[in-house]
This record gives sequence, C-alpha cells and structure tokens, in this order.
Amino acid sequence: MQVAVMVNGLPGAMGKEVAAACLRRGLEVCSVGLTGPQVDEESVDVDDGEGGQAQTIRLVKGPVTGAGDEECDARLQGLVAGYRDSGTRLIAVDYTHPTAVNPNGVLYARHKMDFVMGTTGGDREKLLKDVEEAGIYAVIAPNMAKQIVALQAGLETMAGTFPGAFEGYNLRVVESHQSSKADTSGTAKALIASFGTLVGKPYKVEDVIAMIRDREGQLEFGVPEAGLGGHAFHTYQLLSPDGSVEFQFRHNVVGRRIYAEGTVDALIYLAQQHGPDKKVFNMVDVLKAGAMK
Repeated sequence: MQVAVMVNGLPGAMGKEVAAACLRRGLEVCSVGLTGPQVDEESVDVDDGEGGQAQTIRLVKGPVTGAGDEECDARLQGLVAGYRDSGTRLIAVDYTHPTAVNPNGVLYARHKMDFVMGTTGGDREKLLKDVEEAGIYAVIAPNMAKQIVALQAGLETMAGTFPGAFEGYNLRVVESHQSSKADTSGTAKALIASFGTLVGKPYKVEDVIAMIRDREGQLEFGVPEAGLGGHAFHTYQLLSPDGSVEFQFRHNVVGRRIYAEGTVDALIYLAQQHGPDKKVFNMVDVLKAGAMK
C-alpha cells in the first residue's frame, strides 16, 4: 500500500523539517496540513532541504477543543476517504503544541486516521484511551531520535535488571530547549522514571528537572549561539550522599534533522502495521524492529 503523510504543525520549524525528510525519503506529502489558531498564513512552501522542487501546503486551522470545526472536519473526511479509495494510507504527523495534543487526538480518532505523535505534553492517558477506543494505529513518543531512544531503552533495561543500584544517590536534571518549547522535555520525564528505579524512589518532575529557556542561561549551559533557535541539551547527574562520587549522562543535539529522520522511520514502521492486537507503539518498538535508517 502507498503512504501519504499529512504534516500537522506547519509552518513551524519541526513541521518543515519533517516535510523535508519525507520528501527526501520519497514519501508523498499531503497538500493540506493542520495549523494553530494563531497562524495567519494560508499556505506554506516545503522542500527536501537539498535543492528539490518546492511544494505548497494549504493550512487549515486545527481544533481548539476536541469538537473541531466544520472546515477542519470536512477537509479530513474528504482527504481520508479520497486516499483510502485510491489505495493510499494517509498518516498524520503531529508536531503542534501541547494544548493541541488531546484535541488533535480526538480528531484523528473520529476520522479513523493513523498518526505519529511527536508533540509532547497534554493528557497522555486520555490520548491513549481515545486511540485505543477508536482502534487506530499510532506511534506516540516523546523523542524521535534513534540514538536517544537507544539510550532510553538501555537505561530502562538497566533499571529493571539492577533496581536500587544507586540507592542513596541524588538526581539532578538540567534540560535546555529553544524558548518556543512550552513544556518540560518529554524525554527527560521518561528518563527520570528509570533513574528513580535505579535510586529506589520515584521522582516528581518539578523536584529534579531544571528547565532553561532564556538565552543567557542557554549560552552558559554550552549551547552554541547558532543553535539557540533549535536544540536539546540534557544533563543527568547522579551524586553520592557524601558527594565523593558523581555519574553524568548527557545528550546534546543542535538542530532538528535527527528527530525528523526518526519520525519518518516511525511513519514507515507504522504503515507496515496491520495486526489486530497491538496498535499503539513507541520508538522503542520501532528500534527493536530494526526499522531505523
């Protein structure tokens, strides 16, 4: 079956990066995409980032609540039906805003539209419930970068095998992202769960994660000036009770291409899923399947 991708979150930088990655990998990009209520543009041009021909995407306002609106619902209904009739599977990619996670999840469920959710935040339990009740397929992950996914999976295995190995140690996490990122890093939230098992106590996000969103703080943290508009710098510190032993885990990324390429890997993986049992996946599932390019 052919696959077409509806990129939702344009004209945002991540949406453009995903569209470029799709075009580089030979995937069809749908000529319509959902955007936020604050966006004034009616369309945006995307290309493969390597000198290829530009494609114009018409922007349609997404739902502010789970109810949607007439234009959005009519557009999706026609698009999904048209692609289905042509033998093409239309899959949405969502890089919008934390406030849009649940309204968009309801929208995809209502139109029986499979999706890859890269947006963090929102009520994740409700999102999973809506997807499962609709019987659609989805990859939902806080991070699409395969190397970071591998680190996350490795720490989960380590925590499961050696719980309490760092008993008594104190955890401190510092994460820096571009100022436009509204919420705490989903990757940091996921990793502190594993660190909590290793230390032997659960952590509250607000107790251990320090967010940096200001320019001066980011430069001091080591972010290059060229990366201020798009980066993800994380440091996880485990310190012994007496301060004599320290372990650090770091992953620093400048730019968005690594996430876009992983998103396309997730898209291709999702397009191959047809079984009746498991329908909701994460990037660890994609990694275990060897579906990363």
